[in-house]
Amino acid sequence: MDNSETIIETRQGTIKVVQYNKPKKKNAIDVNMYLRITKILNDAANDADISVMVLTGTGDYYSSGNDLSAPRDSTEGPFLDILKKFIDAFITFPKTLVAIVNGPAVGVAATTLALCDLVFASENAFFYTPFTKLGLVAEGCSTFTFPRLIGDRKAAAMLMYNQKMSAKEALDCGFINYMYKPEELQSKVWDKIMEVSQFPQESITVTKNLMRRNLKDTLTKTNEMEMDELHKIWIAKTNSKL
Repeated sequence: MDNSETIIETRQGTIKVVQYNKPKKKNAIDVNMYLRITKILNDAANDADISVMVLTGTGDYYSSGNDLSAPRDSTEGPFLDILKKFIDAFITFPKTLVAIVNGPAVGVAATTLALCDLVFASENAFFYTPFTKLGLVAEGCSTFTFPRLIGDRKAAAMLMYNQKMSAKEALDCGFINYMYKPEELQSKVWDKIMEVSQFPQESITVTKNLMRRNLKDTLTKTNEMEMDELHKIWIAKTNSKL
C-alpha cells in the first residue's frame, strides 16, 4: 500500500477496497482521483473475481467532495464530462457497492452514497450538500435519489437550503443502513461485508438488475440534466468575469 497515492486500492479475497487518501485536504477529490475511481469501478464491474466494491476514506473524513482548489484541466476531456462518467460508473455498477463513511461526506461524496447498495457510517459522520451556497446545482443524481430516499422536504432542506444531516438522522430516514461508534466502525462492518461477499453473486447481480431496471434510464438522464445545468452556471460565471 502506497500512502503517497491519493487513491489506495487493496483486495480482501473477492472484495475490492478503495480509499480516498488525501487526509490533509479532507479527502477532497481532484480530477485524477475521479478518473482513477471511474476506471476501478468499470474494471471491477467486469472482473469475475470481484464480488463487492467498498469505498471509504483515510483519516477523519470520508470525503469533503470536489477539490475546488485543484486544476480541472485534463487530457482526458472537460471536467464535467469526467464528473459525469464518474457518476455513471456508480449508476451502472452491477455488483454490491458499499460505502464505509468514516467521517463527514460533503458534496459529490454525499450524493453518490445514494447510488450505493449498503452504507455504513460512523456516529460522527454528517452529510452536507452546500451546492446552492456555492451558487451551483446538485449533482450525483441527488435531485432524483434524495426525494425518493428521504422525502421531498428533507431533500429540499439538504439540496436547496444547505442543511447538514447527522448520522442519526440519516439512519432514521433510511439514507444509511447502519451506524456505529467511531472506534467500532471498521471492526463491525467487515463481518457484514464478508457475509455479503459469500452470497451467490449471480443471484445478487440479477436481483440488483431487476430492482434497478426501471431506474437506470432515469438516473442516467438525471445525471445528464444536472451536468447540463452545471455547465450553464459555469459558462455564466466565466462570462461575468470577462
